[in-house]
Amino acid sequence: MAVTVKECLELQLLEVEMLLSMFPKRGEINLDEDAVPSIHRYLRNADGALPPQLEYCIALDVGEAKVKVELQVLLPHMYPQVAPQLFARSDALHRQQQLELNTHLTSHISSLDSGDLCICEAVQWVKDNSLPYLEKSKVSSECASKEVRVKETLYRMWIYSHHIYRQELRKKIFDSAKKLNLTGFCLTGKPGVICVEGIQENCEEFWRVIRYPNWKHISCKHVDNIETEGSIDNLRLFHGFEDLQFQAHGSYGLRNDYHMDLGQFLEFLKQHQSGHIFQILFGFEGKLSD
Repeated sequence: MAVTVKECLELQLLEVEMLLSMFPKRGEINLDEDAVPSIHRYLRNADGALPPQLEYCIALDVGEAKVKVELQVLLPHMYPQVAPQLFARSDALHRQQQLELNTHLTSHISSLDSGDLCICEAVQWVKDNSLPYLEKSKVSSECASKEVRVKETLYRMWIYSHHIYRQELRKKIFDSAKKLNLTGFCLTGKPGVICVEGIQENCEEFWRVIRYPNWKHISCKHVDNIETEGSIDNLRLFHGFEDLQFQAHGSYGLRNDYHMDLGQFLEFLKQHQSGHIFQILFGFEGKLSD
């Protein structure tokens, strides 16, 4: 004989009453206040619309440390003839451990006899089996924390351009460096040179922003990638983002097309422990200005 929705809902109410007696404290079971009354109304008049699916959350204390693990329950109208939707979650679980826990919970529930109420069984399984996943998450967090401390990396990009003149371009360069917490400098004129240093993600975002939409005469000539056990701030060669202008020959007519004094620029690089970069940028060894 086929089981009706009405019979299934009656069993669901019996199970909820049993759970409420097992978890009488405030906050142990989170159940919408109209959930049970709406099912009772349907049972009194089965010709009406089906009530919302019964949904509740059970807060469990796991292990001696009493770590909070929640079991979220959603019951189809034909439960227990069909399987419930269960999900165990905890702030102490990483996503991978939470996925493994729920995979094994689902596997356990599917192994039980069809048609039997199983939420109490699920509650006990979560209490008995969550601890190894919680401990695994704790170890992963400790390892990740140590790894972050010992593997902080400074990224430094040396960028060369045929020239940098336009005010709107210079504004984009300085605004992007400030926004991304990058230090370094912009050498305005002809040639143009930019250095940015900070975390890799921010340097690469800076490079993407200033090249868009189509800055043809620009290239990244060199990248420094330096690991440290401390803060990357200790590895920075520059304390801010400087505006460099070494004008050697004045303006050239209406274009204001001035060349930089590369001797002064070489001196600046040497003052910042970067004299070796000069040959990388320009392809020849530099000489200091008189």
